[in-house]
Amino acid sequence: MTPRKIELFVPVITPFASDLSVDTARYVTHAQALLVGGAHGLAPFGTTSEANSLSVTERMAALEALIAGGIDPAQLIPGTGCCAAPDTIALSAHAMQLGCRGVLMLPPFFYKGVSDEGVFDAYAQVIEAVGPNLRVYLYHIPQMSGVPITLPLIKRLITRFGDQIAGLKDSSGSWENTAAVIAAFPQIDTYSASESRIPENVAAGGAGCISASSNVNPRGIRALIDGLNGTDHDALHRQVCAVREIFESMPLVPSIKRTIAVQRGDENFGRVRPPFVAVGQDHADAIARAVHLAGSQGQS
Repeated sequence: MTPRKIELFVPVITPFASDLSVDTARYVTHAQALLVGGAHGLAPFGTTSEANSLSVTERMAALEALIAGGIDPAQLIPGTGCCAAPDTIALSAHAMQLGCRGVLMLPPFFYKGVSDEGVFDAYAQVIEAVGPNLRVYLYHIPQMSGVPITLPLIKRLITRFGDQIAGLKDSSGSWENTAAVIAAFPQIDTYSASESRIPENVAAGGAGCISASSNVNPRGIRALIDGLNGTDHDALHRQVCAVREIFESMPLVPSIKRTIAVQRGDENFGRVRPPFVAVGQDHADAIARAVHLAGSQGQS
């Protein structure tokens, strides 16, 4: 069996202009810098990207801008999961038409207490509409979506759709759940949402991580992945854990964006769309520590 490739995918932030439109130039510049910094690929339009504050049209235009900026679509796993199936279908079909590696798909997330049967039907509707070239990475973030992706649901989807179910991002915060997914479904790529779990993820047979704080620290995380069997493993792990822990004590998306603004010396990277609010001076010391630890990782 071919050894699994261990990868870092970055859920790239979405910069906004002063009128809160998508700042395409800064978006592409930041995405390119992340790849130069060591990321294997990008997972735009997830939680960190403020995807649910973006329209379908905005997401499509931003994805096209990344590719026009020279980013290989095979390095892209854009988020496409929406509450309305026609939106999810449109975004997923668009991504696959552009040649993307796959799509990261939330379940429909407004209605709570829905059954696995209903969630299966929702995924099946999209997969069947888009067609056999679609590759789906399931997005499990129940604390936000309120709709878990359970092991029986994963099994049923794989049984029905085979290798069209390419992987899963586990943002539940439960290592026990991640380990259970890896053990039950070794044929799919399972990513942790925290770089601090990379050693356990890889040891268990996982595929790496898709982490918000990799927007700030791609080089450090890539060094950890490349050095897992090296003599500097412990020091590399401490570095990524230290950066990650800083953001766990602050509003995640606004603090990530503010840190990138400091790293780049460009306040424009710090803008967020409502309902988020930009972080203030009360978090300045923590952000300065993150910049100190990550160095120029966020810069091109």
